[in-house]
Amino acid sequence: MLNHTIEVLPQNRFDEAALDCYLALHLDGYAGGLQVRQFPGGYSNPTYALEVEVGGARRDYVLRKRPAGQLLPSAHQVDREFRVMRALAGSGVPVPRVHFLCEDPAVLGQSFFLMDHVPGRIFGDPSMPGCAPDERRAVYGAMVDTLARLHVVEPAAVGLEGFGKPQGFLPRLVERWSRQYQAARTEEIPEMERLAGWLQDNLPPAQPARVMHGDFRLGNLIIAPDAARVDTVLDWELSTLGDPFCDLAYNCLAYHLYEGPIGWEGADYRALGIPQEHEQVRRYCTQRGLDEVPHWDFYLAVNLFKLAAIAQGAYKRALDGIAPAAALSRKNNVLTRARMACALVGLAPCTT
Repeated sequence: MLNHTIEVLPQNRFDEAALDCYLALHLDGYAGGLQVRQFPGGYSNPTYALEVEVGGARRDYVLRKRPAGQLLPSAHQVDREFRVMRALAGSGVPVPRVHFLCEDPAVLGQSFFLMDHVPGRIFGDPSMPGCAPDERRAVYGAMVDTLARLHVVEPAAVGLEGFGKPQGFLPRLVERWSRQYQAARTEEIPEMERLAGWLQDNLPPAQPARVMHGDFRLGNLIIAPDAARVDTVLDWELSTLGDPFCDLAYNCLAYHLYEGPIGWEGADYRALGIPQEHEQVRRYCTQRGLDEVPHWDFYLAVNLFKLAAIAQGAYKRALDGIAPAAALSRKNNVLTRARMACALVGLAPCTT
């Protein structure tokens, strides 16, 4: 059984006998012997480690499933994850092999899909503890190269032309998170109001739509066990068609935020051997044949605005008693992120 797994949590248990029957019908060579454990994390979509008998040998697979209970139709979209990974197979973007998607709730209660397990290293801490500076530098270079390869892919060439709305991505992004913030607002934060207005008034020209990962960071990559190579990109739940520079700027938020799992929590990244932000952006541009990423501060600011709105939502849910009390600490994140974004785009500090 795979390392770094836990017993399936009570709230994530399902009918293993039903899964056994389904695998017998849909996984080539399946011969039983199903064992199920759970990967820690994966709170949005529980993720399970399966060990089974296939073709006379024990093999490991990974199952991703929507959580139990009543869910919003647009949330926990494992079907999108399955579709984009299947489409990107053979494109040069490293994704695991996917086997099937089951959308029949009669099987396990919610949709789920099966993919190969890919051995390797996952660095939940972006400072890559235990690694040498040269290896950190090489891994960060491989990470941005992988993102550039994703953004080179023409959506229509891999059957993803209908994966999202290719037009008007940035206006929709600003409008959506402005609306989400207002819905969760608990007090007046002038920086958020000013930032929302500035973003609406300073939208950059539209870029050709590309497949966006939506959460492209080191913790969502599997690095080869013995090399500075990205073997798999995971967690495609937020993927869509949109502005590729948003993906790149999100990946670079580690240079601006000091909180895990995105930032280095105050560590000196230069001493760790991690390339500087401008080096990563330049490397990305070289890989894509671009001269520069225009309006870079806008892309950083809109990502910070989005994260601030998400933090406000978590804080509001905690106040309402429908999220863990620990989320009350998100209140400070809202103002910190908003002020950081305002500073990036040259908005003067608000006075109280």
